[in-house]
Amino acid sequence: MACILHIETSTNVCSVAVSEDSHVIFEQAEHGEHGAGAERLGTMVDEALSFTDNHAIPFDAVSVSCGPGSYTGLRIGVSMAKGLCYGRDLKLLAVPTLELLCVPVLLREITSPDPSHGGEAEPLLCPMLDARRMEVYSALYDRALKEVRPVGADVVTAETYKQYLDERPVYFFGNGAKKCMEVINHPNAHYIDGIEPLAKWMQPLAEKRFLQEQFEDVAYFVPFYLKDFVAIKPKNLL
Repeated sequence: MACILHIETSTNVCSVAVSEDSHVIFEQAEHGEHGAGAERLGTMVDEALSFTDNHAIPFDAVSVSCGPGSYTGLRIGVSMAKGLCYGRDLKLLAVPTLELLCVPVLLREITSPDPSHGGEAEPLLCPMLDARRMEVYSALYDRALKEVRPVGADVVTAETYKQYLDERPVYFFGNGAKKCMEVINHPNAHYIDGIEPLAKWMQPLAEKRFLQEQFEDVAYFVPFYLKDFVAIKPKNLL
């Protein structure tokens, strides 16, 4: 396996973790307002590096949450990750933030089909990141984290996810989900509170990419807001 430094700065929670051989051996998190927690990123990374250096654990890669999310937070996180990769000659891994949000939900094992809500149909996971007003970034995944609907910028109404809700249970979570549940009035809609994108949850996704050699080009890698979805970004992107 590998020793990977994980960096997550897509929301108001800034976090750093280190994993080795599928185990998280170091983690720190800082809460702030609108990405302000990222101000502590340098200190947290220094502490993670000191921890691994003191235990003589060499890094193999850096993984960074690549969005969607806060413009400022993503820029800071990606810049830090690329700097570490250049300075220490490490591989760079990119973990989509919405996919990352699904990890703690799957670990809770609360997504089994409910006969009273949708019969035997497999449930879907719908992570949401707030983009102000009734706008969110969201995607839909099955329990194997296969993308059922790609990342999109949604103005949420009662009809936005109706075609999926009519077929099966859908679990909504993330910092954009609570406000959306006020308008998504459907018996198959379920809300999960307290789900945050944290660096420690990046471990299984980053290790999978490492084993599959899905490395990013350090020189040319950019986060979500500068890539494929610029044309659909909400007007009020953080």
